[in-house]
Amino acid sequence: MTTSAPEFTITRILNARPEIVWRAWTEKKELAAWLPSTPVETISFDVREGGRYRYTMVNKETGQEFHTGGVFLDVIPFERLVFTWGYPDAPIEESPVVTLTLTAQDDRTEMIFHLSGFAGHPGDQFVYDGWSSTLDNLEALLHDQSK
Repeated sequence: MTTSAPEFTITRILNARPEIVWRAWTEKKELAAWLPSTPVETISFDVREGGRYRYTMVNKETGQEFHTGGVFLDVIPFERLVFTWGYPDAPIEESPVVTLTLTAQDDRTEMIFHLSGFAGHPGDQFVYDGWSSTLDNLEALLHDQSK
């Protein structure tokens, strides 16, 4: 009997070209604009295969900090970004992996967000809902920028 790793996928059609969506994921100022409560000064990126990233989300009510980071496993500009997601210095083999696939559709982009290593479903009030809400922020930001 084989069991598959826990995983989920969220797909969005974004009102921006893939280059714009790519920058939203890979540039500090852009990421801080849509990632909840993440001060730009806490973000560091080395967007290349084997490069690391980290950021800190801060609970505005309690001041509690959530350090997040990982390693870029595959980087194909404007098309595909694969990275571990979790604690900044966690071993790669123990970390969940995000695969972000961007496909141009005229002036829009189909963005497929796939997280392997966590189970999730709509309404779980945990990882799926957290990412879905965060991706809603990205979608709203790109929509506002296109006006």
